[in-house]
Amino acid sequence: MMNTFPMTMIAQIDDVAVFQTTAFAHDDIDDSATKNQRIGFEGQSNYGELNLGLHVNDNAPKVLDNRMSLLAAINEQLVDESAQSEQHAAINRLHWVSQVHGKNIHDVDTTTLNMVPVSADAMVSQQKGRGLAIMTADCVPVVLYQPTSGKIAAIHAGWQGLACGVIQETVNRFTDSGPIQAWIGVCISQENYEVNTDVRDKLLAGCIANQTLPETHIDDFVSLFSIPSHDDKIKLDLPKLAAMQLEANGVTVMNNLPVDCSYADTHYYSYRRQTHMQQPSTGRMALIIVRR
Repeated sequence: MMNTFPMTMIAQIDDVAVFQTTAFAHDDIDDSATKNQRIGFEGQSNYGELNLGLHVNDNAPKVLDNRMSLLAAINEQLVDESAQSEQHAAINRLHWVSQVHGKNIHDVDTTTLNMVPVSADAMVSQQKGRGLAIMTADCVPVVLYQPTSGKIAAIHAGWQGLACGVIQETVNRFTDSGPIQAWIGVCISQENYEVNTDVRDKLLAGCIANQTLPETHIDDFVSLFSIPSHDDKIKLDLPKLAAMQLEANGVTVMNNLPVDCSYADTHYYSYRRQTHMQQPSTGRMALIIVRR
């Protein structure tokens, strides 16, 4: 199952593990037929093999089944990694939120599970046996772990979230002393994220208002995070900005940039690719952090 399941463990430390799902398993043969299957056809929805989004007009029972399969696959890999000897290896629940491009933080330890997800763009937890899942299809997903407290977090950071300070707001929930580690998941690369200059200007204004970067980075914002493109447009580097916001808040980014590009690699879901192909919808993948 794990050889073909569209998911990869990208980090494991202490009793915490980080997983990245994909739309299609990476060991698929990359011939023209499977490439067409991955990309889909113009005008048709592309839900791939493991769509995890209930909000994209996919078949809801299928999506719920995908989420249950994901939980089972995570537990299967955790058992394998722990040599089937630890009683605390299993994750008994995955938490999801309705992501709204803001900076509301959901503490999953203080609320009961509900059929209606909470509207938030980040989650925190300090209890064992739980996983936090952030869905994306181009936006920057970030997960955090603080070894001294055992607290974990998951963050959805598109350009609006980076502007309004969702990373800083989440880091502020780590009240115990001790270093915080971060992993950045698959997202759109600067090469493929072309926008109008007003998006960059709004992003800069938000970073200034919410004090998410040091003054030296604010002064060099244009050269650090944007490059000129065609027709007076620019290309933004969202993962680099996310990494620098994390570092500005004293968080150590554990994985190297650049990460895989959701737009360029058809193993992943991409909202921008969906738009360019005039598809009515596409699926969502997830970056997940779990604590056994």
